[in-house]
Amino acid sequence: MSMNTEIKSHAEWQALLDKKEDEITALHRQVEWLTQQLRLTRGQKFGASSEQTQVLSEQFSLFNEAETLADPKAAELGLEQITDKRRKQAGKREMDFSGLPVEQVIHELPETECVCPECGGPLHKCGQSVLRRELVYVPAKYTVVEHIQAVYSCRRCERENDHVPMKKSVVPPPLLPNSGVVSASLLAHILNSKYTLALPLYRQEQELARTGVPVSRQTMANWIIAAHERWFSDFFQTLRRELLSSEILHADETTLMVLKEPGRKAQQKSYVWVYRTSGDAERPVVLYDYQPSRAGECAGRFLEGFSGLLHTDGYGAYHCKLPPEITVAGCWAHMRRKFTDTLKSLPKDLRDRSPAKTGLDYCDKLFHMEDGFAEQELSFDERYHARLEQSKPVAEKFFAWARAEHEKNPVPKSMLGAALAYAVNQEGWLMNVFLDGRLELSNNRAERAVRPFAVGRKNWLFSNTPKGADASAAIYSIVETAKANGLRPFPYLRFLLESLPCGVSADICLPWNPDVQRLCK
Repeated sequence: MSMNTEIKSHAEWQALLDKKEDEITALHRQVEWLTQQLRLTRGQKFGASSEQTQVLSEQFSLFNEAETLADPKAAELGLEQITDKRRKQAGKREMDFSGLPVEQVIHELPETECVCPECGGPLHKCGQSVLRRELVYVPAKYTVVEHIQAVYSCRRCERENDHVPMKKSVVPPPLLPNSGVVSASLLAHILNSKYTLALPLYRQEQELARTGVPVSRQTMANWIIAAHERWFSDFFQTLRRELLSSEILHADETTLMVLKEPGRKAQQKSYVWVYRTSGDAERPVVLYDYQPSRAGECAGRFLEGFSGLLHTDGYGAYHCKLPPEITVAGCWAHMRRKFTDTLKSLPKDLRDRSPAKTGLDYCDKLFHMEDGFAEQELSFDERYHARLEQSKPVAEKFFAWARAEHEKNPVPKSMLGAALAYAVNQEGWLMNVFLDGRLELSNNRAERAVRPFAVGRKNWLFSNTPKGADASAAIYSIVETAKANGLRPFPYLRFLLESLPCGVSADICLPWNPDVQRLCK
């Protein structure tokens, strides 16, 4: 009895030791994970980004912008200098004002000084020269336009008849019923300030008040929603039909807070989904769609009728919630970022020996090949065949390496394990970029389309109601589509607000229409 009890106690003791060792191993992994996350967070906050290049150059401190961008030598010499090192066109100065009206100020001698210093005879003007050209700012001004309706009657009837017929002139209806004060140009200015320049309505309200125009932000918000419901909503659907007729699209999503959404708390996240045409599109379209959730059905409903290739990141909803006629192509930039973040989470002396460095090298090689194809100016068909011959074998080697490494590092609770698991799980979608030469190696085109909305969101923070969120999404779509087609947003918004209420067809108002290009380019 005592022997059996001793054996049983020993087995229990061994099981307890094994359990403790498992707990210690799990704790070590958790400490390692948290340490990696701390290094990564510190690197993102205080260190230079490995993907910086042009992005950081656009993100100087707004407060220190003048000091950061100014050239001290140029300031001392009074010279005009452009800090952006773009290639100058031959024969062009740094600042080209050829598209602006010119007003000349001729400086002449007073009549009393037009006397020859030698003989005392009168002087006459024999020539002149331009010494400098100044760029002058003329502040915007607001003018009240009174629409006066003329009334007509017949003088003969006034003399001979008891009944005098009256006729009135035709006056065009106001842009918005019961809001006669708002004009197309004023509303276009408000929309351009908010959706192009990211100027919230409360700041516009303050600036309008300084110029003597007492328009509240609530009134402006009502104008925006009313314009969307009457004119922009249908025009958005016209743009959507054009988008869905494409063969290749990009998609992404970003968060939005909507305060007064039925059945949801104000703190709950809503989403704006972004869809845009690919780089080969002759008619670029960029659309924003507000949805209360990030469910894949949102993308499925919006893309109903689309058949083709869809560029996305690795979000799983794109892989299982879309109709079968849509083929998803993954984003190698997201794959590369997993290894970049892994290296940032490691001590510097371990980075070159980490498997993450090998994974990053594979990704860099693929992007380097893409740069070479672009420099060679290959056609889409030529790029397709070049990828099959040069890039695809590199990608296949990468995934073979990733699967082997994943077997050695199966623990997902580590930066390297997560990166390898992502590579193994995303292989099918990432390899789809080799299906068509028009596809791109990354989904950065959609991410760049998210940026204007994200910049605006930092200023106005949230939408008050779903109606406001829908209106903002539609107007952002119009503004960004206009920019993608080389149009200036303000003239285009004014053109739409002058044309759509008068019954002009939406097809005629599309941004690639030659007349629209001529007016708003």
